[in-house]
Amino acid sequence: MPRFAVSPVAHEAVADALTQLRERSPLVQCLTNIVVANFTANALLAAGASPAMVDNPDEAAAFARLAGGVLVNLGTPYPDTARAMASAASSAHAAGVPWVLDPVAAGVLGWRTGIARELLAGQHPAIIRGNASEIIALAGGAGGRGVDSLVGAEQAVDAAVALATQHATVVAVSGEVDVLTDSRRIVRLANGHPLLTRITGAGCALGALMAAFAAVVPDPLLAAAAATTLLNVAAERAAAQTAGPGSFAVALIDQLHALPPQALADQLRQP
Repeated sequence: MPRFAVSPVAHEAVADALTQLRERSPLVQCLTNIVVANFTANALLAAGASPAMVDNPDEAAAFARLAGGVLVNLGTPYPDTARAMASAASSAHAAGVPWVLDPVAAGVLGWRTGIARELLAGQHPAIIRGNASEIIALAGGAGGRGVDSLVGAEQAVDAAVALATQHATVVAVSGEVDVLTDSRRIVRLANGHPLLTRITGAGCALGALMAAFAAVVPDPLLAAAAATTLLNVAAERAAAQTAGPGSFAVALIDQLHALPPQALADQLRQP
């Protein structure tokens, strides 16, 4: 049995969030990893947002003030991009622009873990998104194995609540059942498909989608839930028409574009 009470997401609120995203097409600055930059940009475009992959230290802070939302993803950090991430997060925080931290492989390598913790120091992100091991590591526990989590999302609930409380943020833990919390409310979402774990960039695209929804939805918990539901329902629909990971990745982009808001609401599953 779940140890925490569930706060259901209204199906129509998720549909409305997608409608707002497509009508407003928010500008999303992505400071993300080199492996997934193209896929992330295409996922944002397909969903209805406008990506900008501005990740150099000379422009990152200025651009963050202009963006609707900012993604900081630690997949492949370099000294220059780490400086850009710090300045973008600081600038976004000062300007009231929602930013999302995706602490890829936090807890595995000391340098990137330190970057993640420095980013959290006084520059509260709207959302922290990661797998269970990454979230536990940020909260002071042991990390996972690279980008792979060694535990399930439910085992990270205590860590997620602690992080959400400490940093006044929403924490979204990806897993077979996704767990999201703002420390007061907990949401569990049960959509998705195993093929998401067989392509590069699904989780990174999810962080970018969260930044896009946070740009148009005032409640970061709803923004994180809408992004999670959009990606996972699109994955279910894509998997139904493809034979394997290669065609699935293409179909996923198509479904992010084609999925109607009402279908998103209808297919949302909450355990």
